[in-house]
Amino acid sequence: MLWLIILAVVAIIVVYLIAAYNGLIRGRNQIENAWSQIDVQLKRRIDLIPNLVDTVKGYAEHEKATLDAVISARNSALQAPSTPHGQAQADQAMSGALSRLLALGEAYPDLKANQNFLALQEELSATEGRVAYARQFYNDSVLTYNNKLQAFPTVFFAKAMKFERREYFETDEAAREVPKVQF
Repeated sequence: MLWLIILAVVAIIVVYLIAAYNGLIRGRNQIENAWSQIDVQLKRRIDLIPNLVDTVKGYAEHEKATLDAVISARNSALQAPSTPHGQAQADQAMSGALSRLLALGEAYPDLKANQNFLALQEELSATEGRVAYARQFYNDSVLTYNNKLQAFPTVFFAKAMKFERREYFETDEAAREVPKVQF
């Protein structure tokens, strides 16, 4: 009878360890998938920028500083480290530059009426929504995973198996301010 109790306890422990390990693996894979979705949307946004800049160039030639800032932000985003912190910094610079570029549409009525500009502006706006959703999904996945890593008794198993906390995709305080656009 004692052997059956010992066997049952060992079986419960083994089942728990397997479930905990599989849960951590699922969480890690979900984070990697979510990060991939952020990466896809950020690249999509980067790919839209040359078309948008070319469209604006014809209407706002003397807005060279704004166009140069967008191109510079795009190039920085292409070279940014593929980490949540690195991508968040590049994302901030890109968002600020794009908001100034899109604000040019208000200053140039002919540009606002240009179908290419309107289509690109709409596509960029949709992409920004996708980026925001991908960031939220990534951060939700990180929260779930990090909670599993820190929960008792999984915390001991996770440390033994060298599972590590993941960082959130966060923006700096400066990025939360509304950019000022002056003409």
